[in-house]
Amino acid sequence: MAIKIIRTNDDPALKRVAKRITKIDDRIEKLVSNMLDTMYDADGIGLAAPQIGISKRVITVDTDEGDVYKLINPEITNSSQEKEKAVEGCLSYPGLQGEVIRPRQVTVQALDLNGEEVIIEASGLLARALQHEIDHLDGITFIDRAENVYREES
Repeated sequence: MAIKIIRTNDDPALKRVAKRITKIDDRIEKLVSNMLDTMYDADGIGLAAPQIGISKRVITVDTDEGDVYKLINPEITNSSQEKEKAVEGCLSYPGLQGEVIRPRQVTVQALDLNGEEVIIEASGLLARALQHEIDHLDGITFIDRAENVYREES
């Protein structure tokens, strides 16, 4: 469809709480398609609508583990007590990385593009990517959670 400009650094769109979607229509399908095109073009594994300046609760995630997730109004409904620290980066903060502590496993409830409820039990990279993108929907960036933020080595 189309590659959109990814909002970066101090862009106010990254700090706003995104609005819930009440109707899944052609505009939402086009948004998801544009998000996937943008995410793949930037070599990312996840993207949230606020990162392209759209205040909607939509995320896309593809960790190359099989499924491509296109989630509407995603919510974390359960997370493990066990946490782990890992290095994260973000398309909205090019060249930066930081260590982020997150629950090791999460359960995410959302709608798919057909309006059907989906429940995802995730661990590893998928759990981390889902948490990272859902944070974006609440105006939270990895910079807000990271320890030891540093420039990525080229």
